[in-house]
Amino acid sequence: MISPGLLILYVEDPARSSHFYGKLLDRTPVFVSPGYVGFDFGNGLGLGLWSTTSTEFVSGGTGNRSEIAIVLDGDNAIDAIHDKWKAEGVEIEQSPFDAVFGRTFVARDPDGHRIRICPPDK
Repeated sequence: MISPGLLILYVEDPARSSHFYGKLLDRTPVFVSPGYVGFDFGNGLGLGLWSTTSTEFVSGGTGNRSEIAIVLDGDNAIDAIHDKWKAEGVEIEQSPFDAVFGRTFVARDPDGHRIRICPPDK
């Protein structure tokens, strides 16, 4: 069985994005270079922030068509993290609402990547 171990977001400024995600996720990067920053979540999954100006970066695509989903259990926990992030100046693309799968909202990082907070699948 294949199991994903790393999500990569392509960013304009890895240092800026590292600061954003470090604060947002309360984590310190495990790897830092001028063109790439890596975070480890301790559960077998990591997040890589790769500079779009790196000589090793090649992509014919543009735009952000995906989301990182962070699962929180309970409407109060979801609303609380929304209020915290909003107070810290995080861009909120979609305010909390009750979707068919439960309470959710969407924030955006400095490069426009979407970060969805949602309940676990049940």
